[in-house]
Amino acid sequence: MTDGSKRIRFTAVQRLLHWLMAIGILSMLFIGVAMVSTIGRQYVPLLLTHKTLGIILLILALVRLAIRFMSGAPPLPTDLPEPMKLAARLSHVGLYILMIGMPLIGWAMLSAAAYPIVLFGGIRLPAIMPPSPTLHAWLWDAHSYLGFAFFALVLMHLAAGLFHGLVRRDGVLQSMLPGR
Repeated sequence: MTDGSKRIRFTAVQRLLHWLMAIGILSMLFIGVAMVSTIGRQYVPLLLTHKTLGIILLILALVRLAIRFMSGAPPLPTDLPEPMKLAARLSHVGLYILMIGMPLIGWAMLSAAAYPIVLFGGIRLPAIMPPSPTLHAWLWDAHSYLGFAFFALVLMHLAAGLFHGLVRRDGVLQSMLPGR
């Protein structure tokens, strides 16, 4: 797996943020689908929850990225084929891009539509884009399609974790699991 001088697990803070964000991201994806598939009275609470959770996840992703730069990550197994190492690196880059990009695109989309961005507790966010129906439509499409791509990447990440934990049994999954 690794030599004794290298860390074999993510830090406790990294693991906590990972699992909190995993729950939040999956919730966001399902809330987003429920939100756009309803015109009923549950739309407004879903939208409020989606916006608030999106901003919370944006903040957590930035914190997590900073911690990742400071603390690093355990090395991948030395016997892992290079294409799999590349896939792991690229998938993590993609996840970070989407964890940061999706909330920003949503915020920009609402700004371009000139909608007030109000979160739980009455917290108001400033617009980050000028009003533009064309830009709003483009950002709506980007947010929607990237949401599906995000879901696919999350599923691939989950599958890779299970592959490492159940098939390869190489410690990669254990490096992110809670506990000792």
